[in-house]
Amino acid sequence: MASNGRLISVLDDEDGGTRDERSEQGTVMVADETSSLAIYELELLKQRAEADALDKANRLRVAQEQLYEYAAQKEKDSLALLQQAEKVLAAVGDVSSSELLSQVQLLREKVAEAADEASSFAAQQKADVESLKRSSKQANLSGERDVEMKRARENGQVSADDDGQEWHDPILRPRSLSNKDAAMQEDAENFQEDLSAEDDDTSMGSAPSSTPPPPGNLSAPTSQKFSDRARYIPLRLNIDERRLLRLLEAALNVSEYTDKVDVLVYSGRNQRISVQIKDICAILSGLLLAQNYKRGQELVKDRNFKENDVFFQAVFEVGRRYKIMNPDKMRSEYGKLMYLLMDSSDPRIQDLLEFKCVQPLKTVYSLLEEKGGLKMLDDPLVEVATAEIHSAERPRYEVQRDIKAKEKAREALARRYRSSSLGEEDLLQCLYAIADNNSYLLFNRDPIDRMIAYFQHYFRPGSFEPGFSLAIQGGREGARLTHNHERQYSYVLQSLTLWREISTDMFRLWYLAESDMLRESNGYRLVDTGQGLNRIQAAPQVSKAMQQILGRCQSRIGSWVGSSVVHLGDHNVPNALHFIDKYTQVPRILNPVILVLDQIPKMARSDPEIDNYLTAAFGGVEQCRKTILIDFCRHAFDGSGADNFFDAGSCIDGRLTSAWNWCSKLEKKSYYPVFKLAGFSGFDGDFK
Repeated sequence: MASNGRLISVLDDEDGGTRDERSEQGTVMVADETSSLAIYELELLKQRAEADALDKANRLRVAQEQLYEYAAQKEKDSLALLQQAEKVLAAVGDVSSSELLSQVQLLREKVAEAADEASSFAAQQKADVESLKRSSKQANLSGERDVEMKRARENGQVSADDDGQEWHDPILRPRSLSNKDAAMQEDAENFQEDLSAEDDDTSMGSAPSSTPPPPGNLSAPTSQKFSDRARYIPLRLNIDERRLLRLLEAALNVSEYTDKVDVLVYSGRNQRISVQIKDICAILSGLLLAQNYKRGQELVKDRNFKENDVFFQAVFEVGRRYKIMNPDKMRSEYGKLMYLLMDSSDPRIQDLLEFKCVQPLKTVYSLLEEKGGLKMLDDPLVEVATAEIHSAERPRYEVQRDIKAKEKAREALARRYRSSSLGEEDLLQCLYAIADNNSYLLFNRDPIDRMIAYFQHYFRPGSFEPGFSLAIQGGREGARLTHNHERQYSYVLQSLTLWREISTDMFRLWYLAESDMLRESNGYRLVDTGQGLNRIQAAPQVSKAMQQILGRCQSRIGSWVGSSVVHLGDHNVPNALHFIDKYTQVPRILNPVILVLDQIPKMARSDPEIDNYLTAAFGGVEQCRKTILIDFCRHAFDGSGADNFFDAGSCIDGRLTSAWNWCSKLEKKSYYPVFKLAGFSGFDGDFK
């Protein structure tokens, strides 16, 4: 019994010791969880602080640049006023009244003093801007280096590509743009000559009764070489690729990728990204099995995505190529696709997936270069074989003649440049793709040309009809800018011209945007920009291209009204995808307005009741047109649309924000019934 008691006592001691150890372990686990939670909260606070610092730095930079531009404009105005004072002084020099001469001399001295102050202020602001740029560069407040160093800290090493300029994936490296830029400059000069010619031919103050003609050859394809354009023109999809496109659209439609990935969770993000990408690949495999059992069976036999990377790369590339050629399609699916591919480009995600999801876009140039057919792009027949045939207000026999000439030119080019490695079908596919690009320009660039034609037809910079001044006053009718008639005329014309150049170069910008987004060394940060969580990512190539386009517009127009700041990679335009989405909205805004302006005379001729309404409400057809145009040119370019000058105002992106704001208020306009009578349904289009 004693031994048994001793045994029970020992067991009780051991059990008690075990309970103590478990208690200590539980305490340690609770402490670890508390510590992990504290670390997570600290990391969130750190990220928010860094994002807030970066946002404030960007705001300071924008404000400094806008202040410098304001100072430069004041300096210019002061110098012009001084020259005028000199002329007045010279004019009154012959007057015998010494008192008048002394008063003019005193006025001239005051103007000269003001001009000196304005020049000093402008010089000081310029020096401040340069100093701020140097400080930002040294501190690297652009965010790109911050992302790279953060990634390096997470990996425990420092990347060798801190400046983010090295191309880890040579397939995405853009080719030389020098020839393209020269051609674009030539096209810009031709465009300006057309505008000048129209400006000379039309007199001011008249009330024309006919629709203004398009300005010169603006509706024709751009004059740059096909060999330069073809570098950024995606190939048209063939039958097999269209089947893959249907699979991709179905998989993206049921995917909740961004809902599960773009959330503020500190741990396990890479694993979640990997799982979501594999889920989409699995959905694609299942859909392929349902569509083509034999091929799908081969794909899912071993469930090894790594061995089928070529198939997945081809599917994703088809979706990207189709979207560029058809901006109105895949309006919700394309964002998921690009964010998925953006994540898959991260080397850490590639290690988890064991394969790459991105392959280069198939373009007209890449196909012809691969198969030795680049000479075809220099053939003059290419222009005939890819021309866009206009059938409006033309005799039927002329349209049929142009169609036959186009078909014969395609057949001749296919026979002339075919070879053992390059078949006629490949050549025809390239010609069809170039023709698709011309169609894109017709439906996306021509509305801007038509708006420029209407604008220059009804308005002149030096004078205006009573009641039809373009002048706007800050604080009145929602305007946030103050411009007189001449200044607003220049502001509207340069904004439309800039939009036209961006639309002309959209395929190149889209190519560079995808290159920026899918570059392995270009990371991003999730930041609450006021419109939910967004991926803020630098876009150096798109930014450089935009500066080139802006420089061409400024040099051609001569003077520039407003700010020249381009928002990109900040809370206004978080990444290149948002940039592309912004400027694909331009034709959606202008097309309905142009269609209404075109329909007004036709409605008046076809229905006497509508004619009576237009006469009673507006004073006639032409007065109705001018009423719509004057309101659009005032308040679609008045700096409205946001609660501060950083998000709207006169900057490059703020002009488009003002146009969106005008669209949102269309239902309150007095001429809205005219829009409805003309068949207007909305600006957004179809999301399906």
